[in-house]
Amino acid sequence: MSTAQHDSYDVVIVGGAIYGSAVAWWLTNTPGFQGRVLVVERDPSYEFASTSHTNSCIRQQFSAPVNIRVSQFGAEFIKDFRNFLGGDPEVPELVLQSFGYMYLADTPEFAATLKEAQGIQAALGAGTRHMSRAEIAAAYPFYNLDDIIAGNHNLIDEGYFDGGTMFDWFKRMARRRGVEYIHDEVVAMTLNSAGTAVDSVTLKSGRRIACGIVVNASGPRAAATAAMAGLALPVVPRRRYTFIFDAAHPLERDLPLTIDPSGVHMRSDGKYYMVGCPPDEDADVAYDDFGFDHGIWENKVWPALAHRVPAFEQVKVINQWVGHYAYNKLDQNAILGRHGKVANFVFVNGFSGHGLQQAPAIGRGIAELIAYGSYRSLDLSPFDYARVEQGEKFFEKNVI
Repeated sequence: MSTAQHDSYDVVIVGGAIYGSAVAWWLTNTPGFQGRVLVVERDPSYEFASTSHTNSCIRQQFSAPVNIRVSQFGAEFIKDFRNFLGGDPEVPELVLQSFGYMYLADTPEFAATLKEAQGIQAALGAGTRHMSRAEIAAAYPFYNLDDIIAGNHNLIDEGYFDGGTMFDWFKRMARRRGVEYIHDEVVAMTLNSAGTAVDSVTLKSGRRIACGIVVNASGPRAAATAAMAGLALPVVPRRRYTFIFDAAHPLERDLPLTIDPSGVHMRSDGKYYMVGCPPDEDADVAYDDFGFDHGIWENKVWPALAHRVPAFEQVKVINQWVGHYAYNKLDQNAILGRHGKVANFVFVNGFSGHGLQQAPAIGRGIAELIAYGSYRSLDLSPFDYARVEQGEKFFEKNVI
């Protein structure tokens, strides 16, 4: 454990992974905000954090305009990373490997959904193409497309980037600018007598810290953090599997991040390839349950690979892991903003696998909400927590 330097902070952030650090850094970069910020992280190794298990991809292929705009800013941020972080030459440049996402449709209904989404994306400036089977075959002859009708693909600002480096520098620069990070755990919260604000958080070390605002950035553990303030949040941990494999017959060009109708997704990963999927029974799991289903490769992943890309008939797994999605059971989209009654409790939760790519825009937005009381750069109100209380779903068709 480490010790906080003060007994009171303007902002206490619960969780120091990608969202805790994105919000912390953006607060230091928000004109007019001069408050003290404390980030409380229970595991500074981040061994089991979703951030450490990310596939580090970004796409504009959503159906909801706000999700598209969030990712467009994410791409801008990645491509100009050093300048956004102040121009320090020590900050590395990030590269966005724009091999794109390839959504494959095997039914007329899904093909129509893709075509509709492409129109929305194109209207907002995205480079998505709706492609016939023949067009896909001409561009990527390594696919088996016997069961495919159409697809969507975008080669502009969509693909892979080094999310670990982005997270590392959010944290480094936040600390350089005065944000405190401590190795401890928030175990309780004390509300005022009216139940309208969190007055303080209690740490596992026994310390009680007064706070102006509490930010819930605790990933798959978000519901447990919200419950400390008596608040409900439909966010649970769910397993997601990732495999890195070598191919005996590598492809002659990059493999786009291919969303297969089987539920398996695959892409190039340097000289290797990455593939991932959810389990067939996508159940909620315990926060510390990272048990690995060793049959999922043989029963689900490899058959889908070999079917879609026949060159992958002979492959060798060289690494594998299971991580947790912070899965929003209401609608699989972000839950943001202040609680309606406990007004100093701020949610940054439930990204359901979209988190890393959305961190630049949403970190900025939450910092604006804290500093100014409203979003200024991009209106993120469609993600507001109020929809949880009202049972109103955020509508997004393109969820992986």
